[in-house]
Amino acid sequence: MSSFEAVRNEFAEKWKALLEAGGGGGGACGLSLSDPEQHVAGDSDNDGDNDSMTNSQLWFRGVRPSKFRHVYGLPTRKECCYTDISVVRSGNDGNFCATNPTFLAIVADTTFVVIPINQTGRIDFQCCKVIGHTGQILDLKWNPFDDNMIASASDDCTIKLWKIPEGGLTSNLSECSTELVGHKRKVLHIEWHPTAANVLISAGFDHLICVWDVGNAEKPLLNVINCHVDMIYSLAINRDGSLIATTSKDKKLRVIEPRSGIVVSEGICHMGTKCSKAVFLDNDRILTTGFSRHSDRQYAVWNQHDLKKPLVQEVIDSSSGVVTPYFDYDTKMIYLAGKGDGNIRYYELVDEAPYVYYLNQFLSGQPQKALGFMPKRGVNVSQCEVFRFYKLHAAGNICEPISMIVPRKSTLFQSDLYPDTLADIPAIGAKEWFQGRNVQPMLRSMKTGESILDTSTSQKPRSNESKYATIHHTSSKHNVLNNHHGNYNGNSNNHSHSNGTNNGPALNGSNYTNGTSVTSLTNGGKNNKENEIDNRKFDNNTKKFAFLSQPTIPDYRPQAVTNIIEKSQKTSTNQSTKFHQLQAIFGQHQTANHKDIANLQNNLLSSSRNSSRNSSLENINLLNSENELRKAFNKQAEEIKSLRKSLNNSEKRVRELEAEVKRLQLQQKH
Repeated sequence: MSSFEAVRNEFAEKWKALLEAGGGGGGACGLSLSDPEQHVAGDSDNDGDNDSMTNSQLWFRGVRPSKFRHVYGLPTRKECCYTDISVVRSGNDGNFCATNPTFLAIVADTTFVVIPINQTGRIDFQCCKVIGHTGQILDLKWNPFDDNMIASASDDCTIKLWKIPEGGLTSNLSECSTELVGHKRKVLHIEWHPTAANVLISAGFDHLICVWDVGNAEKPLLNVINCHVDMIYSLAINRDGSLIATTSKDKKLRVIEPRSGIVVSEGICHMGTKCSKAVFLDNDRILTTGFSRHSDRQYAVWNQHDLKKPLVQEVIDSSSGVVTPYFDYDTKMIYLAGKGDGNIRYYELVDEAPYVYYLNQFLSGQPQKALGFMPKRGVNVSQCEVFRFYKLHAAGNICEPISMIVPRKSTLFQSDLYPDTLADIPAIGAKEWFQGRNVQPMLRSMKTGESILDTSTSQKPRSNESKYATIHHTSSKHNVLNNHHGNYNGNSNNHSHSNGTNNGPALNGSNYTNGTSVTSLTNGGKNNKENEIDNRKFDNNTKKFAFLSQPTIPDYRPQAVTNIIEKSQKTSTNQSTKFHQLQAIFGQHQTANHKDIANLQNNLLSSSRNSSRNSSLENINLLNSENELRKAFNKQAEEIKSLRKSLNNSEKRVRELEAEVKRLQLQQKH
């Protein structure tokens, strides 16, 4: 007992010392678990114990509330994966998989395959490919404004644009629509501009960054940025396309203005020499992944205007694979996936310290070679899918879709999970953007599919920018694409109204009919809703009239034939045997005897005494259709005879050819 009392007293002293050190003396010793407010009230007058009070409050607060706390990854069944694909076996860290709501592209060394997104299962190894490059393909990116255009960067120092036909490839594609030549060494990274049409940014092994206007066939190269002294590891572009970020082998993170080539800010991001990656976040922040001095994998969050010190920096683990970040702007979630790992970690970003909260990870037994991701407009909203990866297995030729799902019981549209996302319509032309104009991207509703202009930012519009926005339906996409080079012009003839008045600056590419003016964002909310309701009613009415206007095709076939077809689908075993009896009679005799027919009729009538009246009527209808049955049987017999005759002729021809072969062999021997 003495030893027990000594241990108890020692534990009590340690516990008291711990409370005094953490709670600031007697105030902490009087803290009870059942009354957390007592500690807060006791320390309210002590300015030196603010830190302990905050920790206590956070401790009693419990788990941080988040609607993405229970997000989980759902792998796909094998029959819904893409199997038997020739996946590239290179050790590069390039983007070997790219996808959009229409196609899936996968690199296979110097070629790449393009598969329709709904064509799952086993892919033929002889499937059609894009075979225009002479070197290994290092990066693939789909055009965000054209689901049929893809850009590929290769080891042959070129960038090529390919136009994929509707429905996919029917033969090998070797002719590109545009070839961009400007890099002196292999091209490592390419990125499409998120708001300007036909603008592409590339980074090469020659330490150069090129800005291209792919719509200008005469002079596509807009600018060349030469501010790097070593290999470029990654290339990222922010949401409005006004800045780009790069990481390089000299351990520096650079934020660059792409039109002028000015380095806005730069600093050391990670002390390790291995590859590092960067991605733009919201609110002027950047997230980077890399390695520490001791080869530990880590991530860091930076203010893009001050790269001297990170806002937060955390160690992930001690593995050796390069970690690639994927940021979802709509849900503010960041996904970290390492090359060769079998897991995908995901975090939630906030605006205050510690800025990044760990949520969970998707675990898998198959390591990943590379990952592609689906744009938000291609996810399944009915299953509460917020993100979708396409995982290339490191072992085995398999591409596996992985859906990140928020568990919800309701199958209705969840507006809190799906804010307006990026649309497939450009907001500005390449010439305007290169002249110095920045605009926010076009957005589309995840519920209705309509496109609207993003006006949620706090940036002040320029004098020539419009404060108005027009709602476009997705059916007017091609009209907007054809007119994306225009400027905001309130006096344009193309946008003048029928009544000769102009109510404000108009957005070029919009469709106005019957003198409709542009709706103001501040005063036009009700009108927009009324217009949407009217459009839906109009669509419903047009569908109804289209259905009613379809012609009705009457059935002019004889009643006996229709009765046979209808009854034959419902016949029982007895009725099927009666058909066989009729066939046997007509088969033995080309012309049926009246005696056989009479006997058959008597048998049918005798068997129908125990059956209902309906079955008797069916038997009589069958007898009345003897002519149709005879004709059908004779036709089938003639077809069989012709097939036998052709078979005999073919066999005879085969024997003749065999005899000819033997004769030629004998002649060759002699």
